[in-house]
Amino acid sequence: MSDKIKNATDDLISFLEYQKSLGVKNLLSTTRNTEMKKNTGTELSKNERITHLKEYIGDCKRCRLCEERKTIVFGAGDYNARLMFVGEAPGRDEDIQGKPFVGRAGKLLTDMINAMGLSREQVFIANIIKCRPPQNRNPMQDEIEQCEPFLVEQINIIQPEVIVALGTFSAQTLLKTENKISNLRGRFDYYRDIKLMPTYHPAYLLRNPNEKKNAWDDLKCVLSELGLAVPSTGTRKQKK
Repeated sequence: MSDKIKNATDDLISFLEYQKSLGVKNLLSTTRNTEMKKNTGTELSKNERITHLKEYIGDCKRCRLCEERKTIVFGAGDYNARLMFVGEAPGRDEDIQGKPFVGRAGKLLTDMINAMGLSREQVFIANIIKCRPPQNRNPMQDEIEQCEPFLVEQINIIQPEVIVALGTFSAQTLLKTENKISNLRGRFDYYRDIKLMPTYHPAYLLRNPNEKKNAWDDLKCVLSELGLAVPSTGTRKQKK
């Protein structure tokens, strides 16, 4: 067995043992009836489950991205969110601050969320991978494979009603497809039993502002799916 395969196998075994220790009966299941209990039978809260996951990730050295990253960007927002946004990877600003989407693209995402009549505190925001790739290059497949189980567990815990996949890497990873984002956006698909709307990444929208209308149309579909009021334009601000 090669060292690469052995390391990947050891990591998988470790992660499954971590879940088993918390009493997960259906490993990596996103059904709403999944229970994570201690031996005493006391159900763990979402905060406790998130804390366990953060402890398991630790000062992660599972792939090459640890060599240059400053901070692990775990994700941020409401653990009981009905809506979850999943991007690609942290950038420079995110790596420094340890929070997702805080640079120029993050400001645009915040504006998009506010235009929906929501705030960042009401949703959960994460990325496919949790460490910044050098020079903001695209994530490599083995890096995605090492980090994806952590995102899966976040989704298991939060159990959003809708996921918005921001950009190519997010949509392709969650949907297990090689289709382009331009062919995926505009209609719902499913991540297991959760509805998923692929749309353009805010960084792409900064480079291609003519696509903002299409992205806004996607978000209006999300609002309708959640049973929330759909503003007539993308300029609505969050009510106090």
